Amino acid sequence: MITISTEYVRDRITPRPIDMHKGQAGRVLVVAGSPGMAGAAVLALRGALYSGAGLVKALVPRELFNIIQISVPEAMCVDRDEFCKGSMEHKRSFLKEFDGAAIGPGMGVNEENLEIMKVILETCTCPVVIDADGLNCISSFGLPGVHKGPTILTPHPGEADRLLRSLGLGDVRSLGRERAAEVLAESSGGVVLLKGAETVICDGHDNCRMYVNPTGNPGMATGGSGDVLTGIIVSLAAQKNLGLAPVEAACTGAFIHGLAGDIAAENVGEYGMTSADIADGISVALKELVGI
Repeated sequence: MITISTEYVRDRITPRPIDMHKGQAGRVLVVAGSPGMAGAAVLALRGALYSGAGLVKALVPRELFNIIQISVPEAMCVDRDEFCKGSMEHKRSFLKEFDGAAIGPGMGVNEENLEIMKVILETCTCPVVIDADGLNCISSFGLPGVHKGPTILTPHPGEADRLLRSLGLGDVRSLGRERAAEVLAESSGGVVLLKGAETVICDGHDNCRMYVNPTGNPGMATGGSGDVLTGIIVSLAAQKNLGLAPVEAACTGAFIHGLAGDIAAENVGEYGMTSADIADGISVALKELVGI
């Protein structure tokens, strides 16, 4: 078990070249949100933008456009229904522009969303982060396709339980957190980040090497916190100038997310902290770590 350190993160968040432009800072797609769950999309988008992504597009239902564009004006919106109706050629052409994709926060669990996941996994070679309802779709319907690129799963214990039970492999309580993360990494062939106090990250590609995150506090046990983390991880994985391996993006993202939560706790306290406070702490955390 390797404890993620400040030095580990500083080695991976490097200063940007002076002539960098937004296209080099990572093009990110976030598939999230549904009526009544627009906030999940907003928080994931903020996580991606506040941690450095250059261009972020939200694949969301059209009825969420106004909410997204007022709450996160830097993000661009794409109609999810129109995407689903498009030809496979159109879908593949659209998806090729991205350096990273995140699927799941608040998007709903249904076969239409499962089909979106399938197209993304079978088309994109970029890193794909699967969280929340993306994981619940897998638990309900099975893995929708074989991903050509790296995959990062970010379950909380309840989502991990559903995944494990769908595979007939027990649950987190019976296996223990480390073994549960290891089993999911082995079965998915990707990186698994199991959330909670001292978040555990397991790299399914490196003999299931295990990492533990030391940052964070109980105030982060609040709705939407994981959505912010999803945005941070996909942003870091997509930034070409950083060149992070998927497990590095997951470990670095977990550390930054926890540090942002610690900064929020200093500012507003643990009881009153919201996920928006955590998102607001990301830029301060990065400045502390990188110094710029």
